[in-house]
Amino acid sequence: MTQVEIRLDGRVYRIACEDGQEQRLVELAEIVDGHISAIIRQLGHVGHGRLLAMASLLITDELVNLRESADQATADVREEDREQAAETMERLAGRIEALAERLDQS
Repeated sequence: MTQVEIRLDGRVYRIACEDGQEQRLVELAEIVDGHISAIIRQLGHVGHGRLLAMASLLITDELVNLRESADQATADVREEDREQAAETMERLAGRIEALAERLDQS
């Protein structure tokens, strides 16, 4: 385990992470700090705890929206697959019927 120093709203935190994940943790902290800065610009400094809570809620909202979009995209693809499968089955059924007719005529 490695210790990484991150900054949120000007405060330094030492956070443990797995070896090799240090840069990722710093980048994530920068995203959180960016949300905190945006909140401060909009509302002023409303207390460190509230800033962290509000930033967490904003990030969670983004995450949920992305998950919902991904779920919808997956559902859309599945629907397309079902439609394509139905069309293929119809074509195959038509070919089978045509073959059956030929066999009956022989």
